Amino acid sequence: MVVNLNIQAEIINIITDTPRQDDIFFVDTNIWFWQTYTNAMSTMSSSQRFIPNDYIQYIEQALVNGATLTYSGLILAELAHIIEQAEYKIYIQSRGLDKNSLPLKEYRHNYPNERLNVVAEVQLSWSQVKALAIPVELTVDDTTTDAALKRFQNQAVDGYDLLLLESISKAEAGKVKIITHDMDYAVVPDVQVFTRNNHVIQAANRQQKLVMNR
Repeated sequence: MVVNLNIQAEIINIITDTPRQDDIFFVDTNIWFWQTYTNAMSTMSSSQRFIPNDYIQYIEQALVNGATLTYSGLILAELAHIIEQAEYKIYIQSRGLDKNSLPLKEYRHNYPNERLNVVAEVQLSWSQVKALAIPVELTVDDTTTDAALKRFQNQAVDGYDLLLLESISKAEAGKVKIITHDMDYAVVPDVQVFTRNNHVIQAANRQQKLVMNR
């Protein structure tokens, strides 16, 4: 089934864009996963591995050009989750197992060496995030969660993204610029989404939301 996107953000294709010195980017979890996780490429089919490479090259060019990368501490929860899922998938596939013969909870608690490996991978990834970007602070209090729930009523994003959007909105650095492969951000107004997600780019082009020159 094709996802029908009502594009509200300004969409920028990273393949044709050049990062600028005055850009302040919020980098989404999926990009940090590809940028920093040792086994990221093994989680994708060989025909799709060009996608992470395009983002990695854009991030590298942004740093060379003097742009600023930012992150939220909230990303750690999601990054740790998807790294553990990836390590779990690698483990069971390499041994001819499946999720029924070795559930995730058993993998997490009954295999201490594997747990140490997962922890090491998360620590390595997070140290790279902190080395490449600066934090955007967010206090998750009632004001924040109330604002997130209000956003949830009219923006089709998941729970992680609700709080991340509140986090980056605190940056107050002009129009928020997000580097992401996640199509959900495309439905958020008043942000710029930097992506190479072809579905998003094509939908934005049809709806005249694709920024050709900035």
